[in-house]
Amino acid sequence: MSSPFIPVNEPLLDGNEKKYLIECIDTGWISSEGPFIKKFEELFAERVNRKHAIAVSNGSVAIDAAIIALGIKAGDEVIMPSFTIISCAAAIVRVGAIPVVVDSDPITWNMDVNLVEEKISMRTKAIMVVHIYGLPVDMDPLLEVARKHNLKIIEDAAEMHGQTYKGRPCGSFGDVSTFSFYPNKHITTGEGGMIVTDDQKIADHCRSLRNLCFNPEKRFVHEELGFNFRMTNLQAALGLAQLERLDAFVKRKRDMGHYYTEKLGSVKGLDLPLPQTSYAENIYWVYGIVLKEDVPFDAAQAMKKLAALNSGSRPFFWPMHEQPVFKKMGLFKGVYCPVAERLARRGFYIPSGLALTTNQMDKVIEAVREIFHN
Repeated sequence: MSSPFIPVNEPLLDGNEKKYLIECIDTGWISSEGPFIKKFEELFAERVNRKHAIAVSNGSVAIDAAIIALGIKAGDEVIMPSFTIISCAAAIVRVGAIPVVVDSDPITWNMDVNLVEEKISMRTKAIMVVHIYGLPVDMDPLLEVARKHNLKIIEDAAEMHGQTYKGRPCGSFGDVSTFSFYPNKHITTGEGGMIVTDDQKIADHCRSLRNLCFNPEKRFVHEELGFNFRMTNLQAALGLAQLERLDAFVKRKRDMGHYYTEKLGSVKGLDLPLPQTSYAENIYWVYGIVLKEDVPFDAAQAMKKLAALNSGSRPFFWPMHEQPVFKKMGLFKGVYCPVAERLARRGFYIPSGLALTTNQMDKVIEAVREIFHN
């Protein structure tokens, strides 16, 4: 009998999640009104050293609201990494602005900060920073460039719950920063997101945008088109229970990352995640693997081989400059980002959810070893 399939992610929900959800049901507070939302926002803001936190329905809409609240509009340019999730570029495109992409650093997989300044034009309004997979972007050079050119910083910290840059929480650097609480994140609310900022005006605008821009004095008279981006009290209850255990989750993820590295370090043909930089220790949101050039198959083939051995995996991001939807719009003509292109074709990640057991990790390691041995 074959062993059970090991999923790429399974959340850990054995804290106060059930207790808080039952409280929501018993009190009847299950919608976007309810005490857990305020508690979650307040404690999350405190955790990332921000004055304001606005809970929303997912991490993608958090970026949408952030772009609008910063006043980015048609014709403006926003510099961002090509190697990221499409939500980042989509939020820029939806307001009629233009995403201008930079390539990745081959070691950290984050945006290459040395390529940013050369992309700045008269139309540039902001830099979108996206921390990728486990290590944060090197922020100091980017913050200096932003100050020099009077640019806003949008910080997508979706994958960085509990991570720091030089001891300062990720999510504390942007004029506005965003998080995701999708089930594969360190903190999950099922679906959900958070916008954080120190700017009262931005915070107020984001709160209005998430709630259809209702007028406080004349509720159904609207001066602006908003959205229903609200988080429910049920989701916030789940998030609060998860937030209580964030430090333990971070330690668990790092222990898992170190274990994988120890066991897979001798397998030829693999580039494994960088354990640390001068400014941060890897948080291993996911455990990524990049195939060296001499490996005779690509990431897609590797993942098929792993699936046949009952191990889940997931591909790396596909670069924004190669997305068919953006090419149809006429974006990114003549743009090449060779590092991002290589990561997309040669990179994937193996099971690394918080509920993963050591026994399951050993089976994944065995599967990885087998496909390379053969």
